[in-house]
Amino acid sequence: MRPLITAIGLLLAWEALVWATGVPPYILPPPSRVLVVLVERSDLLLAEAAWTAAEMVLGLLLGLILGAALAIVFAASAGWRRWALPLVIVSQAIPVIAIAPLLVLWLGYGMASKVAMAALVIFFPVVSALYDGLRRTNEGWLDLARTMDASPHAVLLQIRLPAALPAFASGARIAAAVAPIGAVIGEWVGASAGLGYLMTVSLARGQTALAFAALVVLCLLGLALYYATDWAARVFVPWQSQGE
Repeated sequence: MRPLITAIGLLLAWEALVWATGVPPYILPPPSRVLVVLVERSDLLLAEAAWTAAEMVLGLLLGLILGAALAIVFAASAGWRRWALPLVIVSQAIPVIAIAPLLVLWLGYGMASKVAMAALVIFFPVVSALYDGLRRTNEGWLDLARTMDASPHAVLLQIRLPAALPAFASGARIAAAVAPIGAVIGEWVGASAGLGYLMTVSLARGQTALAFAALVVLCLLGLALYYATDWAARVFVPWQSQGE
């Protein structure tokens, strides 16, 4: 109830601020106007939300798969780790928004460039979290595996990887939280559909209330993706909650 009460209080304060200051609605529409637009333009908002949701989900899945694969390669091969890990770290120094125009140029204005942008944003947190978990495997378990003459392949797949799954789940939660960023940045740079595209067009036409309505729907999509990822992590990695 506390987040709900806080949200209602902020909305009431927003409404009172607009009423007291008389700010034009094309600058800052009141929440009541945004709610009306949410209802009146629900068909348009749902159609654009479906497009953005698909970009977010596909980008999340692609980022998780690529990030997990690279983290496992780093843990299994010191040679690959020495050569590729510095490149992965350096790549994060490049602003994501600077890469978005290139992805649109290479992959077009369709969904592919937005999925690639979301995966790019997600990629590093997943690699970092899973690789850190693989490095922090309990030494007692590794000593026992060596005593039993387990192969490096068996140690990686049967001991280190299961032990690192809680760290991977944490990385997946972070990835779900930032997935909307990549998708919307891609839509802002160049798109023909999606909530980010709708926000850009609405602001250009002075339809600020519609842009706020799209922002509300985008926030709900982000929350839904995060809680779905959190539920999946608790189901497939149940032992992570033992220390909570």
